[in-house]
Amino acid sequence: MKVALSGRPYTVHGYKGKQVRDNIHSFDVVRAFEKFARNPRPGEVYNLGGGRDNSVSMLEAIARIEALTGRKINWTYSEQARKGDHICYISNLAKLKSHYPTGARRVASIPSWMKCLSPNASTVREWKRSR
Repeated sequence: MKVALSGRPYTVHGYKGKQVRDNIHSFDVVRAFEKFARNPRPGEVYNLGGGRDNSVSMLEAIARIEALTGRKINWTYSEQARKGDHICYISNLAKLKSHYPTGARRVASIPSWMKCLSPNASTVREWKRSR
């Protein structure tokens, strides 16, 4: 979003821009910590991320941001993937969801206490905040 608004260049590294990441907003991370603090399960380890419902490739992210802002992103492609990078990362939230269930309300299959912002919704909120 910053490069779309600033016009600065952005480089996509490797995998033809098709690498997929799940996205989570910092607000959702804090809410997860709050839920755990209210009902701790000592010794448990959880994956925390956006999960499959909040996953997007670099090319999809660029297209969504351009559509939202009406601005073209000044981006280039480098064949060289970053060291240690991987083509797809999607958090498995099954254990988190089972220990901290959604209750009656479900939003994109992630616990209702999480905002579960799609990449579109999160991007829109951040863009509006920056204006």
